[in-house]
Amino acid sequence: MNEPSNLLASVIMDLRIREEKGLATYGTTMDRKDLSKQEWLQHAYEEALDLALYLKKLMEDHDKLKIKEI
Repeated sequence: MNEPSNLLASVIMDLRIREEKGLATYGTTMDRKDLSKQEWLQHAYEEALDLALYLKKLMEDHDKLKIKEI
């Protein structure tokens, strides 16, 4: 395989940093075995809710900028 694109390399670095942060915060990695599938789903769902809020915030801010431009 060729070298990864700059974007992919950046995402890989972000993932490594995030795992280090999680290890420092929670003392474990995603290899942990103490959560049930339901608990993993709950965590993923909560992360998706956060993402929805971030996206909505940016969309509203973008809409406000468009109105100012008119």
